[in-house]
Amino acid sequence: IERERMGGDCLWTGCVPSKSLLAAGAAAQGIRDASRLGVDAGDLRVDFTRVMAHVDRARLAIEPNDSPETLREEGVEVILGAARFLAPGRLEVTTSDGERRELSPRRILIATGSEPLLPSIPGLTESEPLSSDSVWELEQLPPRLLVLGGGPVGCELGQAFARLGSQVTIVEAAERLLPGEEPPVGELLAKRLRSEGVTVIAGSPVEAVEPVRSAEGGWRLRLKRRGAVGAGAPVGDRILVATGRGARTDGLEPEQGGVELTPGGAIRVDARLRTTARGVFAAGDAIGGPYFTHLAALQARVATLNALFGLRQKPDHAAVPRATFTDPEIAAVGLSSAEARARWGRWTRIADLDLADLDRAVAAGVGDGFVRLVGDWRGRLVGATVASPVGAETIATLSHLVSERASIAGLARTVHPYPTFSEAPLMAAIEHERRRYEGPLVRAAARAIVGLTRLFDRR
Repeated sequence: IERERMGGDCLWTGCVPSKSLLAAGAAAQGIRDASRLGVDAGDLRVDFTRVMAHVDRARLAIEPNDSPETLREEGVEVILGAARFLAPGRLEVTTSDGERRELSPRRILIATGSEPLLPSIPGLTESEPLSSDSVWELEQLPPRLLVLGGGPVGCELGQAFARLGSQVTIVEAAERLLPGEEPPVGELLAKRLRSEGVTVIAGSPVEAVEPVRSAEGGWRLRLKRRGAVGAGAPVGDRILVATGRGARTDGLEPEQGGVELTPGGAIRVDARLRTTARGVFAAGDAIGGPYFTHLAALQARVATLNALFGLRQKPDHAAVPRATFTDPEIAAVGLSSAEARARWGRWTRIADLDLADLDRAVAAGVGDGFVRLVGDWRGRLVGATVASPVGAETIATLSHLVSERASIAGLARTVHPYPTFSEAPLMAAIEHERRRYEGPLVRAAARAIVGLTRLFDRR
């Protein structure tokens, strides 16, 4: 049962359109940066109408994968309409043509997704802010764009619009961009964005949004740590809000079906993705963050098998990767170094590699980025962060190693093609092991073993 469009947020307002826009921005930035490699590409011109046409083509090309026709060919009944609970185990569906039907299914899976949250900031509503849902309706490139929120969505869209020609300002209430990641990530990304002309303001919550009373028009942000409105206050023509998402349950009336919600408004589930109502399961954004399509897919597989066959499977969230598709791409999995040190203290293993020390990065003229591997006291890989041009691709292998409880030493013994960006974690592991074997105890043991070997050789 789908009340809007098959494919959901990922196809229409999330993954697909955002990565299509990022591709256009990357192409524009590639032209700007070409001269450092000895290539002069001439004047750059961005046609925003054609950029958005590319975004639309990408969505339409992928749409058939999720269409009602495709699902019906697989034997799935598809009802286009809105569902709500009448009682435990009973649903009422109002179809798109106004018909009302009652259903009493044996099992129900709630996968209603999420939606952008609008913070309670005085004056924000009056500015008619954009969100990650509505930004795709733009027909013209905003000359000046204010982005509220320096998380993944804010950083991705902020960099994309800046590369396409907008004057972008990103404002983040926390002390750094991407506050959920390793501290060097925020510093690295802020430096990169500023080098591309983006104004980055961190540690500055927005107190109010006010109209600009002058010929230039637009909207001005009053920031808590930057004083009253005046010189230096960020001004923009449009405001893009990227401060978080929340579960979408409006109209579903889950309480009437015995389905409890969390204090944050998400569907409450147990480890097997069962709700508080018998026979009702839930998965994806509807049960709360993190809001990743690949995590929703994992939960959907587990919940479906548990619902249909009475299995007791639990999704493994420990090795679910996350990626921010900025340039450089920021990807991570498992524990951060701070989380690991809170568990194992000084016995935590940390392996770092600066991308400037990677041969492929040198050849490509790329210097911004790093790799960090995090191991427990035994050296087992429990987390990793990659900031590189292909960080989102590289993290897949590391996610597998984390799930398999592989060791940093084991990673150091693997073979990667040379020269590649994906070789960076290998080089970090090799450098970590080299430092371990250079320790005084290992050196003493090695000298003793060599001495014994020579003694036996003489005999």
